[in-house]
Amino acid sequence: MSTKDMEKLLGQVIEIIYEDKAGNITQRRIEVLGLKGGLLRAGCLATGSPRMFRVERILAWQPVKGRRAG
Repeated sequence: MSTKDMEKLLGQVIEIIYEDKAGNITQRRIEVLGLKGGLLRAGCLATGSPRMFRVERILAWQPVKGRRAG
């Protein structure tokens, strides 16, 4: 996923498949809040906590239909 693609998603809710540095793979629904230096700042909808994701570790993503921040 390119950072240019992610910039289009600011303010939207997406579902991602993410691989962390230990190799663990998780699926999450997040609200995209910002993007800087290859890091995606988001709010995790399951926990309500702020999260940071490395763009290069996002394996797949899709928009969540009918969900928009704001």
